[in-house]
Amino acid sequence: MEGTSGDIGARRKRRIFDKEFKISAVKLVVDGGQSSKNVAEDLGINQNSLYLWKRKYLTDKENSFPGKGYQKPEDAEITRLRKELSKVTEQRDILKKAVAFFSQYEK
Repeated sequence: MEGTSGDIGARRKRRIFDKEFKISAVKLVVDGGQSSKNVAEDLGINQNSLYLWKRKYLTDKENSFPGKGYQKPEDAEITRLRKELSKVTEQRDILKKAVAFFSQYEK
């Protein structure tokens, strides 16, 4: 049974597309007037992926497809604020414990 598609180890490697490729593909549909089906077939990509890219692009053209490890400015600010809140909460908890500790010896 050589080369059967049912092999457990035979998995497709997930392809990664860069921002420029995604935007170009979407523009072929949006600005070029081509159908999503034709563009997907011509580029060898999944039609559902193209629909997803199109939705993301039309929602926020400037910040669409930020890339791996990059965040939109709003998301980066939220991440920064969460880290700061965590640090301040930890400091508060330490101070509470210190007050409780020293108040035992004050009596």
